[in-house]
Amino acid sequence: MPVELRRSTVLTPQVRQGLLEVYADVRAPLLHEPNYRVEAFAERLDRHAGGAGFALVLGHDGGAPVGYAYGNTVGPGDEYWGRLAGPLPAGFTDEPVLALREIGVRGPWRGTGAARRIHDALLAGRPEGRVCLMVNPLAGEGRVRRVYEGWGYVPFGAQPASALSPELVAMVRPTG
Repeated sequence: MPVELRRSTVLTPQVRQGLLEVYADVRAPLLHEPNYRVEAFAERLDRHAGGAGFALVLGHDGGAPVGYAYGNTVGPGDEYWGRLAGPLPAGFTDEPVLALREIGVRGPWRGTGAARRIHDALLAGRPEGRVCLMVNPLAGEGRVRRVYEGWGYVPFGAQPASALSPELVAMVRPTG
């Protein structure tokens, strides 16, 4: 299935709507959980879109949105780092990184390479030397984490569980 990639640094109403449609489809089994509600995601998306270095890639097939990835720059002292359990290695947060905030692909396009193409398009040309993400180690019975490991990500820490989220594994890799 051919997927056309559209990159943007501005969250226009049309792009936002397409991204929310894909999110609702991808996360459908979890939408009853407070942190996964479309409204909760939309609030996070809008907050992230206002952050430094925001970019997104929305994949389309025949004009219909089928997948997305977005992130923004996280610098030293950002609250992103404060969410992690335990101390990080000395100097780990000294340089800005790209925080990959979300990635999702609708079912029919999974296993086609669309997610990797969307991911790579988001990272292309980024000024940050590293990209970080957080993943639920139980997602897809561990398959999601293994996909990220196959893309070169290695774990470096964890975000403790909260009332709204399970414990997440923090992973990092070079952007290039």
